[in-house]
Amino acid sequence: MAYKAFDLSGRVALVTGGNGGIGLAMAEAMAEAGADICIWGTSEAKNAAALEKLAAHGTKTAAMRCDVSDEAAVDRTFAETVERFGRVDGCFANAGVSSGKNAGFTEMTTEEWRRVMSINMDGAFYTLRAAARHMTERAANGDAFGRLVGTASLAAISGAARNEHYAATKGGLISMIRALSVELARHQITANAILPGWIETEMTERSFGWDKFAAAVKPRIPARRWGQPEDFGAIAVYIMSTASSYHTGDTFLIDGGYFLF
Repeated sequence: MAYKAFDLSGRVALVTGGNGGIGLAMAEAMAEAGADICIWGTSEAKNAAALEKLAAHGTKTAAMRCDVSDEAAVDRTFAETVERFGRVDGCFANAGVSSGKNAGFTEMTTEEWRRVMSINMDGAFYTLRAAARHMTERAANGDAFGRLVGTASLAAISGAARNEHYAATKGGLISMIRALSVELARHQITANAILPGWIETEMTERSFGWDKFAAAVKPRIPARRWGQPEDFGAIAVYIMSTASSYHTGDTFLIDGGYFLF
């Protein structure tokens, strides 16, 4: 018999950037555990393909187009999500972009800095703020339960050369999550960050396809493989479940042991 605390039936999870990679894998795992799922993404084609995968799990699902760097769009789409599902129990601020082609910090343009910051940092702020407002309002009405989750990165705690803007957004996200965990605990809302290591996704395809990079990095991973999006399903189910009710303010580093080695 499955552990009952991991049954997510009746819960609703929102995953931004949920139409591919880690976001979709987390969404699928939660759907398999019984949760209703709403994903946000900017690609209509990817949204449709992801929705088809999610529908196979038999729970209520939806895919909405939303650019999280647009404050008004986030507030509007969050309201639409609540209208369609009735509630949002867990909000996974997972949408993000990697750095563009960059010669180094001294050559980084303000436009490139703002591009990454607007999605990874501002977008997470807009999304988590909308969710926190909704969850605290529900708590005030006697329905206290909430899960706020930010997808950060190994880059937040290691020296990510030529990726200072990306690292800054992920480090800032961890700090924001920790502050939220303290501020919102009284409302039975937890806040945690997930830190992926070297994971094989569309975002890392260019780096992993570079033989010199792969030869230098892969041997340093004690697990001796690149991470897969599916490696994040279990942590998403745990965070969304009642089993994690007293677990807040944490950073879940999922990297096959890379950081320690």
